[in-house]
Amino acid sequence: MRTQSLRGWMDVLQREGTLKTVSRDVSLEFELAALGKKADGKHTLLFNKVGKGNMPVITGIAGSRASFAKAVGVPVEELVAAFMQAQANPRDCVMVEKSAAPVKEEITLDVDLTKLPIPIHHEKDGGPYLTAAVLISKDPKTGARNLSIHRLHVLGPKKLGILILPRHLHHFFRAAEDEGKPLEIALAIGLDPILLLASQAIAPLGFDEYTIASALYDSPLELVKCETVDLEVPAQAEIVLEGYLVPKAREIEGPFGEYPKYYGPASLKPVVELTAMTTRKNPIFQTIVPATMEHMLLGAIPREGGMLQIIKGAVPNARAVHLTPGGTCRYHAVVSIDKQHEGEAKNAMFAAFASSQEVKRVVVVDKDVDIFDPIDVEWAIATRCQAGRDVFIVERALGNKLDPSSDDGISDKMGIDATVPLGADPFRFERIRIPRENQIRLEDYFD
Repeated sequence: MRTQSLRGWMDVLQREGTLKTVSRDVSLEFELAALGKKADGKHTLLFNKVGKGNMPVITGIAGSRASFAKAVGVPVEELVAAFMQAQANPRDCVMVEKSAAPVKEEITLDVDLTKLPIPIHHEKDGGPYLTAAVLISKDPKTGARNLSIHRLHVLGPKKLGILILPRHLHHFFRAAEDEGKPLEIALAIGLDPILLLASQAIAPLGFDEYTIASALYDSPLELVKCETVDLEVPAQAEIVLEGYLVPKAREIEGPFGEYPKYYGPASLKPVVELTAMTTRKNPIFQTIVPATMEHMLLGAIPREGGMLQIIKGAVPNARAVHLTPGGTCRYHAVVSIDKQHEGEAKNAMFAAFASSQEVKRVVVVDKDVDIFDPIDVEWAIATRCQAGRDVFIVERALGNKLDPSSDDGISDKMGIDATVPLGADPFRFERIRIPRENQIRLEDYFD
């Protein structure tokens, strides 16, 4: 059910019985994260008593593909295609006045992050972290908007440390920093699943991810102007923090428990200074527990949509893509193709690697293999692949610095062709089947 606000989505979760309220006192140091991890994929948790204040905290708003599909309003099997179509057919947003924007109900220039219920998630994290804040920025040269999510380490009442990987925000900040100028940013907290998904799109430089959200909503996303920076933010957000990336400033950020289920180490990172905070009355703070399925699927589903679009450009008969949970929903991809020509599997691999520098293994399978079933995929590798013929390795390509096996982000890549050779004896590769097996219900045969 499509809704442009966290509260609208909470109503959906309430009706279906997956939203659970926790009214007892819960510590922001580890306890909230532990409960969120235990509820991962099963329940959304709303904590009413955390920290010193009275601001509620929500986590786990979409912990499964089914949850994200419900938010987008499509069957699970159509989710990636729906995202791909939205990215291919973006839709304009609409600006609203402050009076029509709930996030403008409270405005302060006296920002104090210590008054927000920001959790410490893992044992060796460097401190409290914002994990569900969508960062809005603009290219200082073109004005093109960009959305992204970053880990944000609370360093002071108005100061955050930020990890910026070599993507669009890095490009913007470097351009501003080269001129000795700050880069204006805004952080939107308390959003629905659609806008979170849109922020993670694998889109070209200059592509406005807000327009993907509008396409997924099937109605224009409502935006409102910031108070102290020249940016537009979601009018229905719970909280918006305004500020800028400080040129030439670096402070220690980290460690932080990341999606690969290891710590990203502490090091000197860029710094955000905050200039304003706007909120709803009685706002709800949102956090994402790192390395949960909510965290990993937020990265996987948009990447799958972008990857499928690029692969289809090289292999039009590509059918589906899956970034596997075992591969951290980033590093291992399975691609389904309706194979028509030899060599298509390798072309699909090349396109997959080109679509995302994070991907380090791609398995290509025939359309009869369930790419969401790891046993079926492994079976295809075991029975349709010979390593000397069907596996290739590319050494020392650009990967992801959060992969602890990489050499500061330099990573090897492996492609596996687990498709049946064309022209092979059909009977040799015919899957065994029992007639009427799918029509028979075991329960009907019990006494």
